[in-house]
Amino acid sequence: MKLLSLNLGRPVAVDYTDQPLGMTGIDKRPADGPVRVTAPGPKGTGASGLAGDAVCDLRHHGGDDQAVYAFAREDLDAWERELGRPLPNGSFGENLTTEGLDVSGALIGERWRVGSELVLEVTSGRIPCRTFQGHLGERGWVRRFTHRGAPGAYLRVIEPGETQTGDPIEIVHRPGHDITVALQFRASTTERHLLPDLLAAGEALHPETAAAARRYMQMRPAGN
Repeated sequence: MKLLSLNLGRPVAVDYTDQPLGMTGIDKRPADGPVRVTAPGPKGTGASGLAGDAVCDLRHHGGDDQAVYAFAREDLDAWERELGRPLPNGSFGENLTTEGLDVSGALIGERWRVGSELVLEVTSGRIPCRTFQGHLGERGWVRRFTHRGAPGAYLRVIEPGETQTGDPIEIVHRPGHDITVALQFRASTTERHLLPDLLAAGEALHPETAAAARRYMQMRPAGN
């Protein structure tokens, strides 16, 4: 398992985002050298965990629980075949393009050591949005991406450090539950009856997802 590509984005003005200034950093390109990764701060004020990486819409992106976004090269390859077009590393706005790692099959709370210093923890899957669809330029992209159910993973920074393309990735902790990124994604999108199951992931679960699960339980009729 390794970091195939470490990707950074610069702010660009586009016509397909509802960010107040019309800016996005979703178009990420491979970095030339090592990059420092740290916890950026709470959502709404903290942006990307990667030095030099732009996150423009702080309402929905960035912050400690979405400090880093990872996507598997194997899943990009599958989309290449389906879409009939090349998808270079970083095409989905991911910071980490991985090789040999089942990113969407990772457990919530699973921890990865990337290189010699950096330790990251899986928090949730990526929910597709209008900006993602505009960036890809594919009709019905949000629906198609959701249907595939392989969203990649957001991660929080447990131990800050530098990393670079080619670094090994090691799974250093697996929690004792069965809540995967893919299951969390389905519960948050198309199978909301699964939301209460996600609470088994405990404090590692993205706090917004945990809050949604608790709201669902409060609204659910007694006996269901």
